Amino acid sequence: MTLRAVQVNIKAVDGPAVGRFWAEALGWNLFQPGVTTYVGPSTDLVWPDPVAVGIDIVPVPEPKTATKNRLHLDLATTSEAHRAELVARLLSLGATPADVGQGAVPWTVLRDPEGNEFCVLEPREIYRDTGPIAAVVIDCVDPPAMARFWGEATDWTRHELTDDQATFRSPKGTGPYYEFLRTPDTKTTPDRVHLDLLPHPGDDQAAEVARLRTLGATDLDVGQGDVPWTCLNDPEGHEFCVLAAP
Repeated sequence: MTLRAVQVNIKAVDGPAVGRFWAEALGWNLFQPGVTTYVGPSTDLVWPDPVAVGIDIVPVPEPKTATKNRLHLDLATTSEAHRAELVARLLSLGATPADVGQGAVPWTVLRDPEGNEFCVLEPREIYRDTGPIAAVVIDCVDPPAMARFWGEATDWTRHELTDDQATFRSPKGTGPYYEFLRTPDTKTTPDRVHLDLLPHPGDDQAAEVARLRTLGATDLDVGQGDVPWTCLNDPEGHEFCVLAAP
């Protein structure tokens, strides 16, 4: 039994506006199946997408604080000209430059229209086949410990493990990488961005949640009430949800 990542969940005051930004940024399509706004690569709504990790924007009343999210997206580019064009286009769509202490680096750090940080990477061979999202990046204190938890929690294949970084990808070798990077700061506030996971067909959601608790996950109450998904924290407090099968 394992779980698969199906979407990145972003909280936003204006969900449709943030959805439009990310649809334009990724060259994907926008859907509003209900309260949330979903962004995915298919012309028609396909959920879960068989390859890509979608973006689901959930409306909330509270704006983002100045605290940096501990999960962000890295966007792939194919050349320096593509990176410059993409950055210029994102700025025209409402992104703003961000200084998160990165110093002189070859990538560009931006914020979406509601302040969520993301990066536009310089071209890298490793991301040539990921699609527009190169990586889902998660700040953490202990990458090896995160590798133990997430490696058992999900169906991801591990590609790299050092004291400073743990890298995974779908076992199909498609879609983005999942990168846990060591950072000096610790988690202090709830994130605006988190992963949503889904059991594989035939697996039981309740059994998966129980298994995650044995691995070190803890229950999370964000005022969700009676909903068909389960909110949890990983061992370092990163929020994530286990969704019910469609």
